Amino acid sequence: MPAPRATPSPLAARLASTPVLLLDGALATELERRGADLADALWSARCLLERPALIRDVHLDYLRAGADIITTATYQATFEGFARRGLSREQAARLMRLAVELAREAREQHAAEAAPGAPAPLIAASVGPYGAMLADGSEYRGDYGLTDEALAAFHRPRLEVLARAGADLIACETIPCAQEARVLAGLLEALELTGWVCFSCRDSRHDAQGEDLAEVARALEGRSSIVAIGVNCTAPQFVTGLLERLRSVTDRPLVAYPNSGERYDAQAKCWRESPSALTLAGCAHDWVRAGARLIGGCCRTGPADIAALRVALRAAPGNG
Repeated sequence: MPAPRATPSPLAARLASTPVLLLDGALATELERRGADLADALWSARCLLERPALIRDVHLDYLRAGADIITTATYQATFEGFARRGLSREQAARLMRLAVELAREAREQHAAEAAPGAPAPLIAASVGPYGAMLADGSEYRGDYGLTDEALAAFHRPRLEVLARAGADLIACETIPCAQEARVLAGLLEALELTGWVCFSCRDSRHDAQGEDLAEVARALEGRSSIVAIGVNCTAPQFVTGLLERLRSVTDRPLVAYPNSGERYDAQAKCWRESPSALTLAGCAHDWVRAGARLIGGCCRTGPADIAALRVALRAAPGNG
């Protein structure tokens, strides 16, 4: 039986008319900066329970900074995680739908402020890896020791909720290994969804589990559900090399949204070392030359970084 045909992708349509799209930056960083307590296994999803309006405000500020795509607060929103807080499956599903609704509200408010005729920003429903639910840093290691069937059983219920929640695409983020990417790609196809898959990486050649990123990407070729592929929550100094690895095996649009270059200590629940001297804006032209069509920031970046990146991307050749 042939695989289901994914629905037409709003992301592909936007990329057909725009050389480079701007993503948002970190959600948790901004929530914490504005006073949210995220010392919790739910991380930014905790605000869905306690301060949902703050999530909408952060989305809006990223749109005001120039983001073409905003990502929902569902990275760490899982049925298992919410169950540990005593929430039923219906309550958990309602919070996942709320995350998409908050992004839509921010988009509507931004539309009221924007110039007439401006393209509507897209909403990407974030799907974090299995390791994010564990809240022990596994998304930076991989090696879960799970079967494909177990991973699919974990991811499918959340994807089914998000498929009906009204987002424009799915953002599979901080994926540490080929196995999880392959499982997610299959689920996206089965549910007739489209989106991107981005990997956490340990250096300029390998994903977090140590696999050659080029070979990982090669194994995903032919998956119609994956509209773009790239890297996120990876130190910025590794991004150009990783994009070049990807470009050597795929013609898909590439995605780059690194973190600040700091290292996350999963045991202490804090960031170690100093931020990289490299900035998103300073690297933008190199990443575009390496094939990136979607660029933004991940952990420890904020609206100011995205605004500066916007200026840099406007100055990139061919992007007006």
